[in-house]
Amino acid sequence: MSVTNETIIEPGGSWVRIPWREVVQYRDLLFLLVRRDFVAKYKQTILGPIWFVLQPLVYTVVFSIVFKRMAGLSTDGYPAMLFYLSGMLAWQYFAQCLESTSSTFVKNAGMFGKVYFPRIVMPLSVVMSNLLAFLLQFLVFLGFLAYYKWFSWAGGMVRPTWSVVFLPLVVLQTAALGLGVGLWMSALGAKYRDFSYIAGFMKQVWMFGTLPLFMSLSEVPVKYQWVLAANPVCPIVTWYRSAFLGAGAVDMGHMALSIGVTMLLLVSGVLVFSRVERTFIDTV
Repeated sequence: MSVTNETIIEPGGSWVRIPWREVVQYRDLLFLLVRRDFVAKYKQTILGPIWFVLQPLVYTVVFSIVFKRMAGLSTDGYPAMLFYLSGMLAWQYFAQCLESTSSTFVKNAGMFGKVYFPRIVMPLSVVMSNLLAFLLQFLVFLGFLAYYKWFSWAGGMVRPTWSVVFLPLVVLQTAALGLGVGLWMSALGAKYRDFSYIAGFMKQVWMFGTLPLFMSLSEVPVKYQWVLAANPVCPIVTWYRSAFLGAGAVDMGHMALSIGVTMLLLVSGVLVFSRVERTFIDTV
């Protein structure tokens, strides 16, 4: 008489429970998905990984023409290329994490319906693959930074500060912020498809609401400074300029508020995502 062993996988009893232990157990799958996502973005393209750095460079050139030359906005005397590129370095990683994770349930419904694994692995893999793209963009930024520091008239103005040692923590916060917002959008989009369209629109509105991307903080009237405090991305952009260019100083109150909002969005996003994953296959 043969005995067959069966494993029955059921939803957890509480949607508050996050299967972090299972995430560790499925780390091989996580790294496989990271590689798949990174390679799929430039596979069968002529320029390959260059596409990862082309977008921030194009944005930088456009900003230099529109906001510096045409609108005459101040860059505090720094070269426009370096001023805007440092801001886009921060923004692009956040925007990529937000956009990539906001459609997790819809894009992967077929896989989720056939194979079991901790669903949180999918958005985590996207954030990690975007980190590889960020590293490529960061290397390009360092190339421009070195050029302006050592081979241009602006060399005396470019003065990186000791706070660059906190770069890993700032990158981690950026990833957490993009992941948290993306998980909220993904959970809402699983039931209401409108959010699949809202995510792209929200990203564009959010970008134009991040004032330090386009202008020096000295040009922002005091009565509108609350906009900088309300937007958690603003202190991050300001930090990049302060750390790598020596431009201005970061308002520690704004940075503390940004970190607090990031943690709130991340924790609540993970919990909502965990709740929706238990029943989303019935609605997607």
